[in-house]
Amino acid sequence: MEEEIEAPKGSLLAQLAKQDLALQGLEELQDRVALLEREISRAKAMHESKKGSRSDAEALFK
Repeated sequence: MEEEIEAPKGSLLAQLAKQDLALQGLEELQDRVALLEREISRAKAMHESKKGSRSDAEALFK
C-alpha cells in the first residue's frame, strides 16, 4: 500500500502528486520515472552533503 506524503500546498511536488497518471502513455510514464529518479538522486546527494556539513560543525563545537 502506498503511503501519501504531504507536500506544501502550491508546491510543484503537490502538483505532480495530483496529476492523473492514467492519462499518460507508456513513454511519457517512462520519461517521468527517469526524471523523478534523477531528481531523487540529486536530493539524496544534497542531503548527504548537508549531513556532512552538520557533522563537521558539530565536531567543531565539541
